Amino acid sequence: MFGEFNLIEKYFSDRQPQRKDVHLALGDDCAILHVPNHVRIAISTDTLVAGTHFLADANPAWVAHKALASNISDLAAMGATPAWVSMALTLPSIDERWLAPFCTAFFELANYYNVQLIGGDTTKGPLAITLTVQGFIPQDKALLRDQAKVGDWIYVTGELGDSKAGLDVILDPKKREHPFAAELERRHYLSTPRVLVGQALLNIASSAIDISDGLMADLGHILHRSQVGASIDVNALPLSKELKQFVGELSLAQQYALTSGEEYELCFTVPEENRGALESALAHTACKVTCIGQIRPQGIIELTRQGKKLDWSLMGYDHFKEPV
Repeated sequence: MFGEFNLIEKYFSDRQPQRKDVHLALGDDCAILHVPNHVRIAISTDTLVAGTHFLADANPAWVAHKALASNISDLAAMGATPAWVSMALTLPSIDERWLAPFCTAFFELANYYNVQLIGGDTTKGPLAITLTVQGFIPQDKALLRDQAKVGDWIYVTGELGDSKAGLDVILDPKKREHPFAAELERRHYLSTPRVLVGQALLNIASSAIDISDGLMADLGHILHRSQVGASIDVNALPLSKELKQFVGELSLAQQYALTSGEEYELCFTVPEENRGALESALAHTACKVTCIGQIRPQGIIELTRQGKKLDWSLMGYDHFKEPV
């Protein structure tokens, strides 16, 4: 009989090189880890549930990538170096046709970021994946949400809006006829955690967050914690050519960029005196960054185009209101 321990042995054991800071990983009641000197530990937990974050028949390799990448993105937003992950996997049944590609993709991404699976649990129930990632931050350094100051410049990495367009394709089969539908669906699942960017920003940015609930919502978290406001020039938003052709209208593409959830790009603020150092600090990351606005005294997000205020009423992504 193929039970829990057979599953762990076949799909999760001996899949990775042993990190030097891992004394004991899978196979006992707890993992035992060595914590390096002069660092703090950053920890984040996320859950992905079938029907909320992905369809039950979605490509399992893409689901694995999304699950781990979204967690690593939280570490990137703090400037942390990823190290360890534990996984709680709930399955309706042991389906080896699903597990094989899921585990292959999971360990490929984990090995790329030098993240070792150190433990977890498997159980029977509705399909869900819960990951806890841990990483290292240099002593007395971290990117937080509460240090943005009036006058700081607001930046984002990458391009925004593609994930929302990909979700449109997933939810509405008719939109598979739109230009670049298949590519945007792929981008919805296969984000790139900006780990190197986060590390490079530790001495430059005043605040940072990863974009998981949409730029408007996540920038709003920085504003709330820092007790400031913001002005965004919508014409500065970085948009892909695929998104613009998919939606067919520039204003709509800009609204996608402002509200698209599960992008896992970084939004961060930089004081004026650090702007000159930003380009050289990020040169090794090969990541596009764009200045989209500035921190203001008012506790709101003001949207402008060519200096004129816009009255768009926009909301971020809400997992309780927008299930897959």
